Amino acid sequence: MNKKEWEEKYVEPLLKKAPERKKEFKTYSGIVVDRVYTPEDVEIDYETKLSYPGVYPFTRGVYPTMYRGRVWTMRQYAGFGTAEETNKRYKYLLEQGQTGLSVAFDLPTQIGYDSDHPMALGEVGKVGVAIDTLEDMQVLFDGIPLGKVSTSMTINSTCAQILSMYVAIAEMQGVDKAGLRGTVQNDMLKEYIARGTYIFPPEPSLRLATDIIMYCAKEMPKWNSISISGYHMEEAGATPVQEIAFTLADGITYVERVIERGMDVDAFAPRLSFFFAAGNNLIEEVAKFRAARRLWAKIMKDRFNAKNPRSMMLRFHVQTAGCTLTAQQPENNIVRVTLQALAAVLGGAQSLHTNSFDEALSLPTEKAVRIALRTQQIIAEESGVADVVDPLGGSYYLEWLTDKIEEEAMKYIERIDEMGGMVKAIEAGYVQREIQRSAYEKQKAIDEGEIVVVGVNKYQIEEDIQIDILRIDEEMIRKQIERLKKFRENRDKDKLEKALNALAKAAEGDENLMPYIYEAVKARATLGEMTDVLREVFGEYKAPEIF
Repeated sequence: MNKKEWEEKYVEPLLKKAPERKKEFKTYSGIVVDRVYTPEDVEIDYETKLSYPGVYPFTRGVYPTMYRGRVWTMRQYAGFGTAEETNKRYKYLLEQGQTGLSVAFDLPTQIGYDSDHPMALGEVGKVGVAIDTLEDMQVLFDGIPLGKVSTSMTINSTCAQILSMYVAIAEMQGVDKAGLRGTVQNDMLKEYIARGTYIFPPEPSLRLATDIIMYCAKEMPKWNSISISGYHMEEAGATPVQEIAFTLADGITYVERVIERGMDVDAFAPRLSFFFAAGNNLIEEVAKFRAARRLWAKIMKDRFNAKNPRSMMLRFHVQTAGCTLTAQQPENNIVRVTLQALAAVLGGAQSLHTNSFDEALSLPTEKAVRIALRTQQIIAEESGVADVVDPLGGSYYLEWLTDKIEEEAMKYIERIDEMGGMVKAIEAGYVQREIQRSAYEKQKAIDEGEIVVVGVNKYQIEEDIQIDILRIDEEMIRKQIERLKKFRENRDKDKLEKALNALAKAAEGDENLMPYIYEAVKARATLGEMTDVLREVFGEYKAPEIF
């Protein structure tokens, strides 16, 4: 009996008696799915599609042993208020079993303003920690041995300044930069697409990003020099297919730019990393991660002629999807986050952040962040899903959907190639419009009840939400600004001016700027001062109208 015969004999008679719940079911990418999948639907090719874990094209995982060798890094994203407050949270999370640090910076830090700048008013310490100076960075990591911990820093436009500060305080601890482990986001293209914390126009921004990639390849061999990010696109409304397509298209651009500057692909590609969201459709998310791995392996091998298998590995961090969290019935978010984290693990993530259930209402409280971390620990220690590599591999539906997502994502990549690459596509507003269209269609489906959000458009209740709210104390912000003023007073003005002038001159040329930014950090320049020098040379970017 084949699939068609089964439907005719068993399904159709039942449908005549009782109508379906829906006429058709779709994934969040709009892919229509059948009622059941069989071997007829799947082309199993062990050389080009599945193979074994740790073997090209890495569909089943980048490492042969995966979580049997070591579970993923549990890396809770955290940062708020001042360096002192955030340092306390880091130590709390490490005590609770977190295995890696992840730094959230406030908006002024992300866009290059010191805490006392008029543009920083009202935003200091609100969505992350305020870092103005080398002294702030020292306080942030006080008592934390940087030679033993892996640190991820979500920073883009001011990535070079922040990374240089991190290197400087590591050396104060006696740790050589060559031994540091961690990741900087350093993905400027997605800022123009979905996030918006850009400062400079695309070309100088790409120069800085590639400066960091090349510097790390030579000086910091254990450091991931970029985290090419789809997460923010998903948060802006991208479908899973769009998320991996646009992320890999960004990755292609970075690889092209570094190669154009004379570096062999295998000299830097092994330290490229990626960052994705995990949404609510569990099987689609697992398929998305598997398809992304396979696509990237093929791109690196066929398009860029990479020889080192590590250059073909798509290693990635996952954060559960913040846009799915609801202020209504916030405890429901614990269930959502659990399912999303499970998708990340079943999909083979290398590190994971689980959102706290109260994030639709405030910054996470200690209790909420502990529950989020415990969610990861329960999945790792109690669920059994980490006992086997790619435990869902071979599922007819999963393999069909993996193939379908790869196929649809490749269509987007080819379209972007036809437009002249990702920078051209962004400047034309193509990528932004595609995401906006998907966001509109999803919200419309929620408003019309086609997509159910439990507690929002179905199963609502009258409730008086009573949970602790974490608020930023304005006194902490006053102390931050006072410390900044004292820092500025205690400097060698001639040494500072010399370092900033050297940075400006280098920016006007084509040298790698990382050594000059590091010298400015050692001369006790503030983050804002270094950024202002680059603003003067590069100018500021104004987003075009895309409608």
